[in-house]
Amino acid sequence: MTTTSLLAGWPSGSAVSLLALRDGALETVATEGDRERIYDWASLSKLVVAVAVGVEHDWQYLKLDAPIGPSNSTVADLLSHASGVGIDATAPTQPAGQRRIYSTYGYDLLVSRVVKDRPALEWLKDRFLSPLGMNDVTDDGSVTAGLRGSLASAEALATTWLRGDLLSPDTFARMRTTHLPELNGVVPGFGSFSPCPWALGPEVKGTKDHWMGSQWPATSYGHFGKSGSLLLVDPVAQVAVVALSSEPFGQWAVDLWPAWTNEIHRQLVPR
Repeated sequence: MTTTSLLAGWPSGSAVSLLALRDGALETVATEGDRERIYDWASLSKLVVAVAVGVEHDWQYLKLDAPIGPSNSTVADLLSHASGVGIDATAPTQPAGQRRIYSTYGYDLLVSRVVKDRPALEWLKDRFLSPLGMNDVTDDGSVTAGLRGSLASAEALATTWLRGDLLSPDTFARMRTTHLPELNGVVPGFGSFSPCPWALGPEVKGTKDHWMGSQWPATSYGHFGKSGSLLLVDPVAQVAVVALSSEPFGQWAVDLWPAWTNEIHRQLVPR
């Protein structure tokens, strides 16, 4: 590993971990920053919700292809931002399956229809957080974009998306496969892409030239949040990075992340 800080260019007080599967065993390749400090996760929360929904599917409480949202949009449509639901409750709803419209409101609808009258954080704890020991994770009133937790808990989230913890092999494969691959759309902060692949929770890189650097293969997937946090997985090399920021997403992230994620990949997968 390089002696250069893993967090070069990041706001002071950020934290990062590099993970790898080696012969099926998880290895923490490197870590930097305070692993116990509580950070805002912002939209990394959606990756938590997605796993919990996958558990519901495996337990046969719901089906990923079941209509559950507006315009007969399915659970999979809502998870992959293909439901036609706008960015918030005031935005017009479009037909499902026509465009990738990033929508926290769509996730809110999904959660409300899955958990019904049960507190959403209690549901997340039961399905995902508690079984993996992510006991410091709380929310600010929203489980779809407002979870808060430590780097240690974020590592457990990254491991789940790297290894498929708690999910059946078939469901894990489905969750990280692009849903409706032909759809165009927008990645907030990075612009329009044609196509704009997205799986059931994570964004898929595809041919996009953006925050997932060029060293990461097309099958890579992950998410970032307005808190400046990110999580990225290379399923080919079986490596992942998760970073939590002390400052919100902004131009610093747009400028830094493409080259930074490339450098991280070079450290995880030496040429």
